[in-house]
Amino acid sequence: MPPVTVLVLAPAREPGASPLAGLLADARAALAEHHRAAFVAAGADRVVVRTEPPDDTPYGARLARLVAELQPAGLVVLGAGAIPLATAADRRAFVDAASGAEPGALVNHRASADVIAIACAQPALAGLPPSLASDNALPRWLAEVAGVPCRDLRTRRGLAMDVDTPLDLLLLEGSSAPPLPLPSEADAAPVRARLEGLRAVSRDAGAELLVAGRTSSADLRWLEGSTRSRTRALIEERGLKSAAIGATLGRANRRPPRSVLGWLMDGDGPGALGRIVARLSDGALVDSRVLLAHRLGADERAWPPADDRFASDLLLPERVGDPWLAELTRSALEAPVPVLLGGHGLVGPGVRLALGGPP
Repeated sequence: MPPVTVLVLAPAREPGASPLAGLLADARAALAEHHRAAFVAAGADRVVVRTEPPDDTPYGARLARLVAELQPAGLVVLGAGAIPLATAADRRAFVDAASGAEPGALVNHRASADVIAIACAQPALAGLPPSLASDNALPRWLAEVAGVPCRDLRTRRGLAMDVDTPLDLLLLEGSSAPPLPLPSEADAAPVRARLEGLRAVSRDAGAELLVAGRTSSADLRWLEGSTRSRTRALIEERGLKSAAIGATLGRANRRPPRSVLGWLMDGDGPGALGRIVARLSDGALVDSRVLLAHRLGADERAWPPADDRFASDLLLPERVGDPWLAELTRSALEAPVPVLLGGHGLVGPGVRLALGGPP
């Protein structure tokens, strides 16, 4: 069988990084080393952890350069923070897919790829556009432009979990993920308290839990079958990153992002979040990235900086520089019901972790 190279992309820790950004970089570095050993055990012929500065180089240009350098026959490529809950069987599936004799691809989820196995990688990626913005775009480009058959493992929901924010480290605590660094006890305290409150809500048959954002039907089925509370779901902007991906492929979305929860705050401001959520539920998991996209558009470069988003996810409003996001965070922190803010991981694959269930 053709040899398989696993390429783990690990952004370097930036000089002068904030404590929360440094924590995330350290966690990804630890996870990259875990991937190195685990993929060797899964049968990969070579595992390369490539640490490079987190600059503005587009994903397509970076991947094309590394493919030209490494000359892989079969390739598995993933970010250092990807698939922390992957099992040995999951990794073997990716290695086996990359060792195929005909062009083909296997991804964890075609619409939101974090790990991609490509058989006959060099011819399959020969026309890769340097402007391709992210790994999320790669499966769609392979299938729609390069004509490479692309399968996914979306039913293995644990493979959708990623380490994108320090909040994800707290959600993964106690799971099957390898040991990773955590926020300090002081920084983690607001989230820990609300996780406890939300788990109590989920066990109460008379309570209602709100999940707002990019959740999926699979996550809702889990909620309905594994919690006693009723579930109120606002499913908004699934495929949010597809706007940028579609533009790259010449298929831009017809409308900008819109959020029902965002509209409710347009009149009264972000300080109304806690009151709105309390009228709708006894506790809530809220995808704040959808609210940012509603206000500022899908391009993350227009959003508050990553440090502000990380502090907001930990409910630390005093460390959020952006006034709008700081007010939103304070409203969540002071809400009369337990509220957590986060990204896709919180309301998607991490909802099970947040509520104390298996991934």
